[in-house]
Amino acid sequence: MFSTDKWNEIIESLTSNWFRTILTAFGVLWGIFILVILLAAGKGLENGVKQGFGGMATNSMFMWTQTVSKPYKGLPKGRRYSFKTKDVQAIKDNVPGLKYVSPRNQLGGFGGSNNVVRGLKSGAFNVYGDYPEIINQQPLDITSGRFINYNDINERRKVAVIGEGVKTNMYDAEEMVLGSYIKVNGVNFQVIGTYKKKSTGGGNSEEDQKEIYVPFTAFSQAFNMGDLVGWMAITADDNHSITSLKSGVFDVIKKNHTIHPDDERAVGNFDLFEEYNKISGLFTALNFVAYFVGILVLLSGVIGICNIMLIVVKERTSEIGVRRALGATPWNIRGQILLESIFLTIISGMTGIILATLVLWLVNYVLASQDTSEMMFLNPSVDLVTVIIALVILVVSGLLAGLIPAQNAIRIKPVDALRTE
Repeated sequence: MFSTDKWNEIIESLTSNWFRTILTAFGVLWGIFILVILLAAGKGLENGVKQGFGGMATNSMFMWTQTVSKPYKGLPKGRRYSFKTKDVQAIKDNVPGLKYVSPRNQLGGFGGSNNVVRGLKSGAFNVYGDYPEIINQQPLDITSGRFINYNDINERRKVAVIGEGVKTNMYDAEEMVLGSYIKVNGVNFQVIGTYKKKSTGGGNSEEDQKEIYVPFTAFSQAFNMGDLVGWMAITADDNHSITSLKSGVFDVIKKNHTIHPDDERAVGNFDLFEEYNKISGLFTALNFVAYFVGILVLLSGVIGICNIMLIVVKERTSEIGVRRALGATPWNIRGQILLESIFLTIISGMTGIILATLVLWLVNYVLASQDTSEMMFLNPSVDLVTVIIALVILVVSGLLAGLIPAQNAIRIKPVDALRTE
């Protein structure tokens, strides 16, 4: 392994026919290049999709009421019901494993009439009544001031956090926003903060910043909502999945509102964790396809090296005979052929990795100069584990490529080899 003469012999053997060696090495180079590029492309797509979730707590679901589809305890089907604030506490008390249970109410939006007024300006915006936890479930970048807190909740403060889109529409560029007042459906709210919503598949556009957040209790009091809850955002803790807990949540709601236990339509929900797992499964499949295609292409290169090594062994039959006659053991001959095969495979494979790295650097350099907030492809890259796996594949490929030629070499009898012209 560390013999200078042996390495000189290997280099001389590989350089005796440069063109043939380069063509042979290209198959392995191309295979490992394709493997790394495909894995990096899958990672770039995954990064883009994750950015599209905007940092949202993916172990969450959103729940709302629907029409009851089954009669139960004398109550007819087709009736409607509403969540109440007591439902929130009942869920917290009876369903362990939940991290946040956030009741929400909403006004405006969906192309409605103007509901927010400031001086001579007015606009139609979504206005949400929320608890402070919502910023952990649906993250916002606070650009000035602060978000609502529990003092606001407990004291029913009429305060508001407005989006940058609301600020652009309702304020002049030089106006002071914090401390000013806006009127929502005739009720004054003091602005205590501004935010920019994190990207959710293009969520940095101005239209997605046209939302206003106010304390849930102040919302209920100002707009005569009483104890009504429009919908809920529910997040499980790190040790549970919301998918496994949501049936328990539904059972609490059905019990509180006298709904048939088997009524599957009465409670509407969107399971973000379930959808996220589907996407994660897609990326797992993409990685499998990348490895499958890359290894197949690499295998074709390995077959090429195997064929060339067979030719090399044929060309060096006399040399092998002389070495055997001088006392070289079968392992010496086998080791020499395997070492040449592994060396050629690793050199060509590492060149492929270097070229793939340069291509990825170039792609990331171009992406860095673009606005990636709305892109579904971001930072294509491979990690150290992938590089190590590629190196292992190269070593194994080199062994496989040299195994058959090496076995053929040691089958040659010294006398027959010496007779070969």
